[in-house]
Amino acid sequence: MFLRKYPLRFAVVCIFLFAGFAYSIGFLIYIQIFRSSYLSTLARRQHEHSIVLEPRRGTIYDRNMRPLAISLPVYSIYANPKIMRRPHDVDLAVEKLSAVLKTDPKFIREKLGKNKYFVWIRRKVPQEVYLQVSNLKLTGIGFIKESQRYYPNQELAAHVIGFTGIDNKGLAGLELDYDKYLEGKPGRAIILRDARSRELMFDKGYVPPQDGLNIVLTIDETIQFIAERALDEMYKKYHCKGASIIVMNPKTGAILALANRPTYNLQEASKSTPESRTDRAVVYTYEPGSVFKIVTASAALQEGVVREGDVINCEHGAWHVAGRVLHDAEKFGMLTFRQVIEQSSNIGTTKVAMRLGPQRVYNYAHRFRFGMRTGIDLPGEAPGILKPVREWSGTSITAVPIGQEVTVTPIQLVCAMSAIAENGAYMRPFVVKYIEDSEGHILYEHTPQILDKVITQTTARRVKAILEGVVKEGTGTKAAIAGVVVAGKTGTAQKVVKGAYSHSHFYATFDGFAPANDPRLAAVVVFDDPHPAYYGGTVAAPVFSEVVGDSLKYLASRTSGD
Repeated sequence: MFLRKYPLRFAVVCIFLFAGFAYSIGFLIYIQIFRSSYLSTLARRQHEHSIVLEPRRGTIYDRNMRPLAISLPVYSIYANPKIMRRPHDVDLAVEKLSAVLKTDPKFIREKLGKNKYFVWIRRKVPQEVYLQVSNLKLTGIGFIKESQRYYPNQELAAHVIGFTGIDNKGLAGLELDYDKYLEGKPGRAIILRDARSRELMFDKGYVPPQDGLNIVLTIDETIQFIAERALDEMYKKYHCKGASIIVMNPKTGAILALANRPTYNLQEASKSTPESRTDRAVVYTYEPGSVFKIVTASAALQEGVVREGDVINCEHGAWHVAGRVLHDAEKFGMLTFRQVIEQSSNIGTTKVAMRLGPQRVYNYAHRFRFGMRTGIDLPGEAPGILKPVREWSGTSITAVPIGQEVTVTPIQLVCAMSAIAENGAYMRPFVVKYIEDSEGHILYEHTPQILDKVITQTTARRVKAILEGVVKEGTGTKAAIAGVVVAGKTGTAQKVVKGAYSHSHFYATFDGFAPANDPRLAAVVVFDDPHPAYYGGTVAAPVFSEVVGDSLKYLASRTSGD
């Protein structure tokens, strides 16, 4: 009856039902065939979270396996703004996180306002902060376990070790230069989450991280402390602009200590200045002054142009030569060649250098590897300047032999002095002793390397004897160590200011080794612009005495040294 009475209405209803059914079938087919990939991906994003598993960065040890740089576990805070759908979720997170993290609420709200599944809130927070935030149980807030670099000695050996950034990438020193060994390889994992974004378990695709390799240095933490303590005291006492010290084993080239002033705290590297981060011992060049006379003395004795007892007229402290007046610190008259070096006479040294001639002076300076890098395994080493003879002026023969018109680095000076200590063998300096994996397998070990034989053993012994006299009765008496025979050379160099040599700004240097008869330690000490005292024998020599003296006692107390 109903169908007969309302046939049009029935037809319309049937058409609508059929159209709706057809649309539903078509939409399901469309979703299944054309949108399945997109919707599957969307579902995975909501219920799966892919994370990078950070490897443990390798540890840096001193030569006695005392840690200088280690990685400690920490947590980082992240948010998933996509699941924070209710305004209350965001408001609560902004209020609580800004209070705990002591952060501007606007910054938190901006982070949570992003249309993303993952945003960092704060990287690598202290344990107490992690616990506070975790206990808040905020919707959309999660944690990832990472690691943070920690430097237990803070400033100690800062310029050797260097530092890392927030992502544990090396940014300076060995942390930068050996980053590819230390960093390891990251892993990855997919974490399943429920509808409330709670993490359930690892899913497929888990790749474990590979930890970084460990590096063992030649640096000795105790000798490093001794060196930094003495350097810092004199740096402050004489109001210096800068300072450097290097302690080296002349037999192997191993660097036992290297320090600079100014310095910085590795834990707060972001607060440091470029000047405080500069490794002056390797990067900074300067005119060395009289300490460079070890080259002239070595050349003169080996070439036979002079003997230790030959008498030289030092012109009572002033000599007109090559269009300039050359001065000595004292008004010396007649001195033997031994005394010329002991008393650091510029005039006597220059007269001997003129017997050698420019080419031979240059040749020996080049043999001692001035004007080129030593090859130390630290970043940024400077070669210094040693001009070839064709670029010398008429006065260069009166300047280069006494350490002017040539620039050097402290590492070059200690290596040159070590060559004399080691009977003419120039050893390549190094700070990385070996590299090992987490199980203690050594993958690389440095082998001491002789780069050159700069002078003969006989000449080296003759120069050693003269350098002993420098400390016994010459300009370096304050470098003496009780009960130990010390050999070395002082240097007091005028700084170049506005194109001219200054009479009020100086570099003070002492470069030496001990014990002289069987050298175990060589060291160089350099101060930039000390005042009121500025002589190398007054400012630098006492630091050498303290550092080398205390270090020799320390090494003697151990069952084995280097």
